[in-house]
Amino acid sequence: MTVSDLMQSMDYGPAPESAAEALAWLADRGGRFGHFIDGSFTDPRDGFEAKNPATGEGLATLTQATAGDVDAAVAAARKAQPKWARLSGHARARHLYALARLIQKHARLIAVLETLDNGKPIRESRDIDVPLAARHFYYHAGLAQLLARELPGHVPHGVCGQIIPWNFPFLMLAWKIAPALAAGNTVVLKPAEQTSLTALLFADLTREAGLPRGVVNILTGDGAVGERIVAHPGIDKIAFTGSTEVGRAIRIATAGSGKALSLELGGKSPYLVFEDADLDGAAEGLVDAIWLNQGQVCCAGSRLIVQEGIAETFHARLKARMTGLRIGDPMDKCIDIGAIINEGQRDRIAAMVAGGAAEGALFQPDCALPERGCWYPPTLITGLSPASRLMQEEIFGPVLVSTTFRTPAEAVQLANDTRYGLAASVWSQSIDVALDVAPKLAAGVVWVNGANMFDAAAGFGGLRESGFGREGGWEGLVEYLRPAGTPKPLKPLVAPANANAPEPADPLDRTAKLYVGGKQVRSDGGYSRAVHGARGRRLGHVSLGNRKDIRNAVEAARKAQPGWAAASAHNRAQVLYYIAENLSARAGEFAGRLHAMTGGQKAAATAEVEASIDRLFTWAAWADKAAGEIKAVPIRGTALAMNVPAGVIGVLCPDEAPLLGLVSVMGPAIAMGNACVLVPSETHPLAATDLYQVLDTSDVPGGVVNIVTGAHPTLADPLAAHMDVDAVWSFSSSDLSATIEHAAAGNLKRTWVNHGRARDWTGPAGEGRAFIRAATEVRTVWIPWGA
Repeated sequence: MTVSDLMQSMDYGPAPESAAEALAWLADRGGRFGHFIDGSFTDPRDGFEAKNPATGEGLATLTQATAGDVDAAVAAARKAQPKWARLSGHARARHLYALARLIQKHARLIAVLETLDNGKPIRESRDIDVPLAARHFYYHAGLAQLLARELPGHVPHGVCGQIIPWNFPFLMLAWKIAPALAAGNTVVLKPAEQTSLTALLFADLTREAGLPRGVVNILTGDGAVGERIVAHPGIDKIAFTGSTEVGRAIRIATAGSGKALSLELGGKSPYLVFEDADLDGAAEGLVDAIWLNQGQVCCAGSRLIVQEGIAETFHARLKARMTGLRIGDPMDKCIDIGAIINEGQRDRIAAMVAGGAAEGALFQPDCALPERGCWYPPTLITGLSPASRLMQEEIFGPVLVSTTFRTPAEAVQLANDTRYGLAASVWSQSIDVALDVAPKLAAGVVWVNGANMFDAAAGFGGLRESGFGREGGWEGLVEYLRPAGTPKPLKPLVAPANANAPEPADPLDRTAKLYVGGKQVRSDGGYSRAVHGARGRRLGHVSLGNRKDIRNAVEAARKAQPGWAAASAHNRAQVLYYIAENLSARAGEFAGRLHAMTGGQKAAATAEVEASIDRLFTWAAWADKAAGEIKAVPIRGTALAMNVPAGVIGVLCPDEAPLLGLVSVMGPAIAMGNACVLVPSETHPLAATDLYQVLDTSDVPGGVVNIVTGAHPTLADPLAAHMDVDAVWSFSSSDLSATIEHAAAGNLKRTWVNHGRARDWTGPAGEGRAFIRAATEVRTVWIPWGA
């Protein structure tokens, strides 16, 4: 064959990478591994075998962790944590820097061991996973250096339990461990039982880097080990990456425990191709989007949504590109698609394709699969309806499904027609189209004319059933921090009794209604209760809301929220200023109402009203000053970390500050573009029912603020369980944290609860960036430019 022939056919021979160094590393350790606890390896015990998915051959024997092993690892981490946290940021930065350098030094060994253990092509391990892991340690060394100056008043959670999946074993380890250590936490990490070897290699690196004993602990084993870590009382935070089903179980298991939680879960990411896109570029990008790591990627672009006029042409180009994909030995640097992780995953992929292929047209290139190992060919299924199971459920394999759209609005609707919200890609040569569509997609990460771009500086994470929390950037570091200090226990308030049954203050004996959709409405049940002042005087009646009232309020909020979010930040600020202005005009009336309800000094009631006006001004000021950041990522372009509204927020308001507490949660919610359903103070609700008269005269669009009065324990569950609520906050004096976190697991909505702890609503704790973070989601939009 001549050079000319080769240029025409583009055929080339194998380029195998040697596995000798990795196999020698395994042999030097006897092919048997214990756990890494308190700076050293335990003696190996019988457990399970690590296998090469490409050949089925055993690589090593790993030890199944017992309850005693988990206890020992947590104890070691707990013992090491105070000293590690007391180190200066610079000292922690030096350790992280050393780890980054060692990852680079041993990059080839790590990459080869990763490919042997995982089955992914060596090109991906070598060129993506290992360099990006080193980048995370470098970046977080910088965050550790700056932490004390940039985030004063924050402290680490303590001991972090971290559970990572098998698709990116070493990279996920870096994503989890680097921010935890930078923030001053210690770690108990469990890698997936299928892919534990590079985590054990990393344990060796921590010793070489001089990391103090107990700062990093690594346990191997199956899901039972993860369950023990999640349930362990010595763990302060859980960070999990894996399936939505397991993430939901973890949310339920940790409900009410006080443990911090971040979840990065599954996805069914849309890949939108518009008719003006660079079709060859979009086809090549799709190869990276869906066939990277054999499609075993949570953010894989597995749903192709292509404009109808170019669908046939684009599918033809894509099929031609699929025919050229090379599948085989992952240690060959010429291979595009490696092995599926194990037989069970391969069989699951095949079963899903077999069950849904009849709904569309199936295409698989004619390629020979190796006789040994776990393999599945690249697959395209076109012509599916949006409701098809294959369009809705995560396959987690090299399978692409496709449908078409006609207009940009339909494209957005189809893209968002999923319970997930992890990532999305938009392909268009028109900047108007791309930047119009990208912010409308319900995804934590959006790539414009690209796919699978990651960097330590840019936050990554999902919405909806793709989880909550971010990894990377300052937003990822904050996941491993909490406010300094220990709040005092919150004493439940008891509504004043009608001891002497005096005459009502208002001869009309008005019953305050609910406020839903901008209107005062009667409660569904028609029930009400008397509200008495501190001295037993009846001040009036308030409606008792129920589950249907919550439903009506959520429907009104959902209808109003998109329009309110689309309003300019300046417009939202003006409405907040107007609320403050109208509240100020009635300050004496509100102070009198507060004094009658709560008793105490009249000056205290006056001060609470003035503080509420001040707080409204604060959130009016923040409305146009919390848009997000530009991230310095290593591309010719940029990544925008946009603070977008969480959506519909349900709030159980504090009892101890009836007006100020309500204003302090309503203000950030609507300033950031959310709509809210507020359940006001259970003991002193009349301040809230007076406030909706202010809202009526302050240009607040109907449905942006909804108020449902009633018993917090009665309303907490339907509010937290409602599938159209995106976040729930509870500052109630009734400790409803466990109820809310458990109910929120249904659609994995975000929660912010007080765990029975008090908050000083008059001080800094009553406002600030914590409220902005709770009221927004960080959407990272990657925008490349130029050639």
